[in-house]
Order: sequence, then structure tokens, then C-alpha cells
Amino acid sequence: MKDDTIITHSGRHPFENHGVVNPPVYHASTILFPTMDEYVNRGDTARIRYGRRGTPTTFALEDALTELEGGPAKGTAIVPSGLAAITMSLMAFVQTGDHILITDNTYGPTRSFSTGKLSQLGIEAEFYDPAIGAGIEKLIRPNTRLIWLESPGSQTFEMQDVRAIAEVAKSKSIVTMIDNTWSGGYYFKPLSHGIDISVQAGTKYIVAHSDVMLGSITCNEATFDQVYASAQSFGACSGPDDIYLALRGLRTMGVRMPRHHESGLKIARWLQERPEVIRVMHPGLPQDPSHELWKRDFTGASGLFGFVVESDNPLKAAAMMDGLKFFGMGSSWGGFESLLIPASPEKNRTATDWNPGGFTMRIHVGLEDADDLIADLDAGFERYNQAG
Repeated sequence: MKDDTIITHSGRHPFENHGVVNPPVYHASTILFPTMDEYVNRGDTARIRYGRRGTPTTFALEDALTELEGGPAKGTAIVPSGLAAITMSLMAFVQTGDHILITDNTYGPTRSFSTGKLSQLGIEAEFYDPAIGAGIEKLIRPNTRLIWLESPGSQTFEMQDVRAIAEVAKSKSIVTMIDNTWSGGYYFKPLSHGIDISVQAGTKYIVAHSDVMLGSITCNEATFDQVYASAQSFGACSGPDDIYLALRGLRTMGVRMPRHHESGLKIARWLQERPEVIRVMHPGLPQDPSHELWKRDFTGASGLFGFVVESDNPLKAAAMMDGLKFFGMGSSWGGFESLLIPASPEKNRTATDWNPGGFTMRIHVGLEDADDLIADLDAGFERYNQAG
């Protein structure tokens, strides 16, 4: 099936639920069994045995995301947030004395967890240049257990040569994981490129309405059981109402993502022409250093990217941002609304430097009319030029 068919039909079984189109919302903790024999012999593999382990509502989303992520995916674990998906994945494979490799442009909380909690547990996180490609082999040690990727990377949007890194890792029997939130699982299929585990903040493009925290971990055959056991051991379960809203959001991904793609590129091209902008970080632009990798591996782009304005005076940036009508200022992204926030990538770099020569911003282009968004930004640049 094509992606648009998958997101419309996967996880739905109407005629197992009296013909109801959407999977019903099961609120459950206790699951009853009719006889002692069935209770005692229900086994660890029984899918419905206790509410924390999931209900048909949970399984509908797990099955749909497993199909969407594609490739050799065996299953998906649903957890309460994107960060929970990251931490559960990492904790499934590391122990005291291990060494892990993490791309230097990773999501800030991934770095914090690795240098904080994992360090406390005696696990060393080493950060690497996202452009390293097959050269990552030089960083691998006898105790290297996993490699973490993010493509494109957080705030600065460099693409990684996922295939090259996955190939090296496979030759060394090292687990690979990637934060695939930017693509929503719609524009990129990491497991088809050799990655073992694809993590998403379902909060973003899956839920898509800025009202639910959710995370997903989609794994191949070799890693699923270990990841699922890790999530269960931490009691990481999501509420059925949140999962229902994620299922509802998923069904419209096929019409939302192309809009994010088209509007995002339109605004990125417009920003390239602005005299105040010295750099636009969007891998879908032909001028972007990562464009060829994006074109090779991805089928589209989301609405999230970055740009740098020529002045590093925060008062000028504030004048621009404070008067915007359609761009909100807030964490997260992937919803229907557009966002614009300041970014400080230089605070989260150790293996590479970020010195763009100006003030960095991160933009999420939502579902509004692109021309209205451009007019809003244009008025913002007028204020920017009049300030400071």
C-alpha cells in the first residue's frame, strides 16, 4: 500500500467493532479472564492482559505506525512523549561501561539525558560531526553499543548519510537509532535504509493539533522485543484518549504534509531573497549543502527549518517577532499553526561549531495561506529594520 492508503486504513477493524469506522476508545486497567486456567496460562505474549500493556486503542496506533514507517519494521511501542521514546530506546541497550555515539546536532534533551543521566550510570556519550558519514568507523570502540542519528538535525538541519552510517554499524553489530520526527514517518523510512529503530515525537506531525504529548518507537525484528520490554519496565504507557487523538491526526497526514512541504519551501525561497537574511537552513533548497542527501533519501520536506538574520542584536529580532499576527512563539512544532522562535545551537555543540555570523531563528510553517504568512513576515522585517 502507498502511504496515503496506510494512514487512512491501517489499525482500523470496523467489523470487529460493530462497523464503527474509528477504533473505539478503551479505558481499562483491569482485564478479566473467564476461568482460572485462562488467567494462569495467559502467558507473557498475550496482547491484552493489563491496561498498562495496552488495549485495542493502543494496538490500532501501534499497528498503523509500524506500517507507515515501513521497511522491515516488526512493531511499535507507544509511550507518553517524544523524550520518553528517546530515553526508553537508549536505556534498552546500554549498561555501565558502554560507549555511545550521538550526532552533534541532536535534539537538546537527547544531549542532556546522555550527558546527565547516562553519565551518572557510567555510560559515555561521545558526540560526532553530523557530516561524518562512513568516517564514523574511526570513532567506534570495542565498547560502543549504539549510534544515534537525527536527519535533518535539530535547529541547524544538516542531513546525515544515514545509509553509510548504518552500513558501518551493521558490520560492527552496533544498534542504530534515529529521531525521525521531522519526516513524520511520511517522507522518510529509516528502517528501509538500514536503521534499526525509528523514534518519533508523535506530538508533532502525527497528532498535529498541538494538544497531545506522545512518542513512538518503531523497531525491526532484531530490536523490538528488547525495546518493548524496556518501555514496559519503566511503566511507560499512554492514555487512551491521547492515543485516539493521535489516530485521528494520523488520518489527515496525507493532506497536511504536502501543504507543509509546499508552503515551507515557498517561504524558505522568499527568505533567501531578503537582504536581512544571510542564511536559510532547509535541505529541500538546491543551494543547501545537504540537498543531495535529502533528495536521495526523502520524498518531501516538513514545515520546520531555520534561518539566520544578519544582526545579532536581540532587540531587532524581538521587534520583528513581538508583532507577528500568525506566527506564535512557543516550543514544539508540527501542528496546524505556524511558529517562530529564537534558537541557540551554539549552546549544544561540542564536536562542531555554530558561528553563523548573525541571529539564528527556527520557523515552523503551518497550514495557513503561505502568502498571508509572507505578508506577516514582511511586516516583521519592517519592524526589524526600524529597531535598534
